[in-house]
Amino acid sequence: MNKMLLPLTLIFGLIGTAQAFDGDAEAGKAKSAVCAACHNADGNSVVDMYPKLAGQHATYLYKQLTNYKQGMASAGKEGRNNSIMFGMVAALSDQDMKDLSAYFASQKMKSGTTPENVIARGEALYRGGDAQRGIAACIACHGPRGSGASLSGFPKISFQHANYLKTTLLEFRSGQRANDMNGMMRDIAKKLTDEDIEVLSQYLGGLH
Repeated sequence: MNKMLLPLTLIFGLIGTAQAFDGDAEAGKAKSAVCAACHNADGNSVVDMYPKLAGQHATYLYKQLTNYKQGMASAGKEGRNNSIMFGMVAALSDQDMKDLSAYFASQKMKSGTTPENVIARGEALYRGGDAQRGIAACIACHGPRGSGASLSGFPKISFQHANYLKTTLLEFRSGQRANDMNGMMRDIAKKLTDEDIEVLSQYLGGLH
């Protein structure tokens, strides 16, 4: 019985979050000027160390912003730790974060590319995982096209900058980033080799 309660609680909690989300994209556009320096005006960052925000799920973006707030308030002990983003979220209200999330979610993420030499290995790992090493297939959570799922809290990862994805996977592997749901990404990333991370990061850039 207890095993059933946690998943149901999680599911209903996510549904409630999705229904309660009330960001205003137009208001978010007016507030987004400060974000443009790193993420570009439409959320398609041109510097590959910064993630593309355009087309990402609004609920996911909102979660990241609130996690930065938590990180700032706890000196990095909770939420998500990033000194640059601490300065960006410091003055944002909850409604500001919802509006910004809605705005960037309403934009279209520009497609990326996948080098030919990583397609076979990347596709095999993304779609099938590696049972011998206990690595789950990425497709299980992020979908066949890397589009993720807003209700479940899984982000869109296709078309994202390879450099940003690589950095993120390394942070999950080391535990530097720890705001993943139930530690799922940390469990997977700690089983990935440097080569796995390099291949997956490059593969996802053009996945569509």
